[in-house]
Amino acid sequence: MTSRTVCRSAVLGSLVLTLLTGPAHAADGRPDAAASPTLPAPDTAGLSSLLRTALTQGAPGTMARIDDHRTAYDDHATVYKATEGVADRGTAQPMDTADRFRIGSVTKTFSAVVLLQLAAEGRLKLDTAVNHYLPGLLPDNRITVRHVLGHRSGLYDYSYDMFSKTVPGFEAVRTKVFTYRQLVALSLKHPLTHAPDTVYAYSNTNFVVAGMLIEKLTGHSVRTEYENRIIKPLKLTDTFYVHPATTIPGRHAHGYLTPDDAKAALVDATDQTASWAQSAGALISSSRDLNTFLSALLGGRLLPAAQLAQMERWLPAGTGQAYGLGLRRRDLSCGVSVYGHTGAVQGFYTYAFTSKDGRRSLTALANTSNNGAVHQTMLRTLESVFCGKQSKVRSRVALLPPAPADDLAQ
Repeated sequence: MTSRTVCRSAVLGSLVLTLLTGPAHAADGRPDAAASPTLPAPDTAGLSSLLRTALTQGAPGTMARIDDHRTAYDDHATVYKATEGVADRGTAQPMDTADRFRIGSVTKTFSAVVLLQLAAEGRLKLDTAVNHYLPGLLPDNRITVRHVLGHRSGLYDYSYDMFSKTVPGFEAVRTKVFTYRQLVALSLKHPLTHAPDTVYAYSNTNFVVAGMLIEKLTGHSVRTEYENRIIKPLKLTDTFYVHPATTIPGRHAHGYLTPDDAKAALVDATDQTASWAQSAGALISSSRDLNTFLSALLGGRLLPAAQLAQMERWLPAGTGQAYGLGLRRRDLSCGVSVYGHTGAVQGFYTYAFTSKDGRRSLTALANTSNNGAVHQTMLRTLESVFCGKQSKVRSRVALLPPAPADDLAQ
């Protein structure tokens, strides 16, 4: 089921308007720092075909929403919506782009924005040791805030131990509530995987530490900071941090976890505390809200230019990929780069990316996880949306580089 509509997008609130600084430029001077080239028209037929393919590979439902603005500051957008399959296998409720869902690691970009806003306010220095703000927390005083936000700290990812067995691991933590310090303690049962600032190695532990920094520096919960700094100013009416509550408020897609045993039934993983993830992956949102968020961020409307430039100091993070501070860059087959984050939490795969200037944004979702075939197919939606029919990706042989295990925290 597909549709294409033209609509008026949300007008930004007064707090965000005070942060307007114009489009930012990356500090490293790399070619991607230039203004986005004119993008080809999205290949909407190709996009719909990919969504249908993911259903044949085991996803109960899929969706995608494109918001295409004429300029970074234009409050009108051409909106394209596509859905396939069901949001709820029990009731056969069809998937809808208005459905809310768990966004997994896309939460990390929200957490990074809050810390970079604190840096802009002079309450945080990126190159200061985490232990300066949280004395004695980490075993190495060389680990800085920048290392944590860029996954270069060497902190072991505790989720590897939790989910070595997919379904039993999930059921063991589905209703459990952790403190941040308990999660960090699980990580510190292992030595650092590498010396700080030597290797990129994705770890959920880093953004648990980010949450601790937010709460220590502000005296507020991460929920309060997300709401006051991002959700309310952008009028994100579908975005919530409900931890430790287990349910998704309002109309939402159910999420289905694929068992390790291919013959076993999918597990409805919708209701959970997501306490194992928290500031690393516990937010709930919608395709509209994520497109609004990323368009505002890359359009220079959430961070002053200096802090957005820090966020976009790219370091290699796998073939065709780079990572800044809580933000990923993917380099597509047509020469276009896109910016955002992928997210995996039990039952949901999320793909949220925008163009360099924030004018064209895509959020795509499959309501399953632990399914590599679905994941690879959904990654190809980026090619259809940002490269159009120019995309050189035409078969399973020439896929985008696989996402590293960092985005598959099952």
